[in-house]
Amino acid sequence: MTKFRKLVGAAAAFAALTAPFGAPGTAQAATPSVLGGGSGIVVGGQNICTLTTIGRDSGGRLVGFTAGHCGGANAAIVSENDRDAGTLGTIVYANNDMDYAVIEFDSGKVTPVNQVGGTTITGLGGPARFPDTVCKEGRTTGRTCGPAYGDMLTGGNSTWSQTCVAEGDSGAPLVVGTTLVGMVNGYLGVPCLGPELGADITAVVADVNARGGAGSGFQPI
Repeated sequence: MTKFRKLVGAAAAFAALTAPFGAPGTAQAATPSVLGGGSGIVVGGQNICTLTTIGRDSGGRLVGFTAGHCGGANAAIVSENDRDAGTLGTIVYANNDMDYAVIEFDSGKVTPVNQVGGTTITGLGGPARFPDTVCKEGRTTGRTCGPAYGDMLTGGNSTWSQTCVAEGDSGAPLVVGTTLVGMVNGYLGVPCLGPELGADITAVVADVNARGGAGSGFQPI
């Protein structure tokens, strides 16, 4: 059977998938912090990941998403590029099975945007399936694009694609055009060579809506 690898923080464990998050670095302060899908975030003071998207839920809260393996409930969120601004939000819920996390932000400390780099998010859709071309915006490898392969042996909630991802890109938005269709969760084998595995955003949002609370009824900025 083919072997995969998964990194789970400083004490790396080995399992089925390599999860692309990085280690904190340095940055300069700015207030308020500008965040959008594709922004680098420091989670729990340990892991650098990428914000999937940001917007409002049905309760008017400013919320966002990232990969669930980036950190658990109550983990603090800091902007990678504005670290001196301090904690901007916290993870309020993490689903380990589907590998997503819901972040609630302090709306007084964050300026939400719908464009980061070359990627703009105007709505939710999907799931991506072959022959769609999907693009991702990660804090490590920026914007890269490739074909979607669809769901392969992952129970219908995920999509494989041939987009370049590496450590730090966990949570990065996957888009078709300007429609958010998923988030980056990991890759197979070698960064930027092996295929990427991402969670379908429609499945994530459906799960959040069924649970209720922060993130329910989410719409991107």
